[in-house]
Amino acid sequence: MEKQITKTSELNWKPLIEEGVNTDGIFYKVLCFDETTNRPKTFLLKFEAGASYPNHLHPGGEEIFVLEGEVRSAKDELKTGDYLYMPPQSTHSVFSKNGCTLLFIVPEEVVILN
Repeated sequence: MEKQITKTSELNWKPLIEEGVNTDGIFYKVLCFDETTNRPKTFLLKFEAGASYPNHLHPGGEEIFVLEGEVRSAKDELKTGDYLYMPPQSTHSVFSKNGCTLLFIVPEEVVILN
């Protein structure tokens, strides 16, 4: 992969749309897109107040940094400046009571659990 600069102030937030998943109130900005896997590996997510993402599995793990606001990842409460590393094969759901903006690094596509 070559050097890349992404100016997030020049990108519009886009609604997150995933087939079969309620993603109302969740928006994203792609920071780094991997052409070989045809998916973003690094991105920003913005959760409006009350937005949630269902329980899911991370085959390749996940890293989250809270840029602003607060979020609940499973039983963990995260606030501005907090960092969370989830190892491969971990599972959790995500919910923000008051809204938040998060930096995500997700090496592999997640699997929604029912």
